[in-house]
Amino acid sequence: MRSRLVLHAVDSHTEGMPTRVITGGVGVIPGETMSARRIHFMEHLDHLRTLLMREPRGHASMSGAILQPPTRPDADYGVLFIEVSGCLPMCGHGTIGVATVLVETGMVPVVEPVTTVRLDTPAGLVTAQVHVEDGAATAVTLANVPAYCAAVDRKITLPNGRSVTYDLAYGGNFYAILPLEQFDLPFDRERKTEILAAGLELMAAINAEDEPVHPLDPTVRGCHHVQFLAPDATTEHSRHAMVIHPGWFDRSPCGTGTCARMAQLHARGQLEIGSEFVNESFIGTRFTGRLLGETTIGEVRGVLPSVTGRAWITGTAQYMLDPTDPFPAGFLL
Repeated sequence: MRSRLVLHAVDSHTEGMPTRVITGGVGVIPGETMSARRIHFMEHLDHLRTLLMREPRGHASMSGAILQPPTRPDADYGVLFIEVSGCLPMCGHGTIGVATVLVETGMVPVVEPVTTVRLDTPAGLVTAQVHVEDGAATAVTLANVPAYCAAVDRKITLPNGRSVTYDLAYGGNFYAILPLEQFDLPFDRERKTEILAAGLELMAAINAEDEPVHPLDPTVRGCHHVQFLAPDATTEHSRHAMVIHPGWFDRSPCGTGTCARMAQLHARGQLEIGSEFVNESFIGTRFTGRLLGETTIGEVRGVLPSVTGRAWITGTAQYMLDPTDPFPAGFLL
């Protein structure tokens, strides 16, 4: 076999959403922090993301993570989160997948009943408590980076003249949160094409009118996620369809989206610190969230969220690139 590179991977899924964990072959990405490494990767190594995430090795909804040495002494591994849409500051389902892979492959010392894994991400330090039984990871509870609600009842007029009202929250990525019924659409997967189009239209309008920017890290910016709430969504058990740029649904309940949703509910006075919150995906899988406390992000009031979910290893692979392959960076269809 001929190959210009060999990338080692352990594939997994978190409540239905894939995480392709790259365990070797990339090398150490330059940068003194994971945020700096993320910028370097996007500017100089993005072909590795597209090779792994896009067809023919990936698919239109593929997601992954690249393991790195940590840039801080209190972390076990550094992680860059990649997907079809780009290189993310943070990914909740991906963190659950990474922590599960690290435990079940023995890449970290395993302690039962709980193994603690500390991950250095571009958004900050994330701690994962992996619940272990007979060597198997049965669930992961991650203490995420601080989340906050950036806007409540913000109104925007779309190019087609429709006016909608949304909340904007951050849980590792920015999310527009609003009832799907504002677009006169049913919460029905048979209408998925129309729901996707509505979400993409909204996020494009938000970024054109008032692009959100993280108060402490200006490299974290833009709304690329829309959380459409089901008609029966409550403050204890929410259901949603998560539209993600450039046009796909999160199969999992979305970890950072769950944190953003809890920050939004707390800002509205509808979710107290310590209260349990269940978030359900478009395919019916669930995460359980909890707010651990309040904090500040610069001068912005925020919360400390945690999320619990499950992941399963689905396979291992070595991904290669033949010198004559006509798609060295993959392709989109």
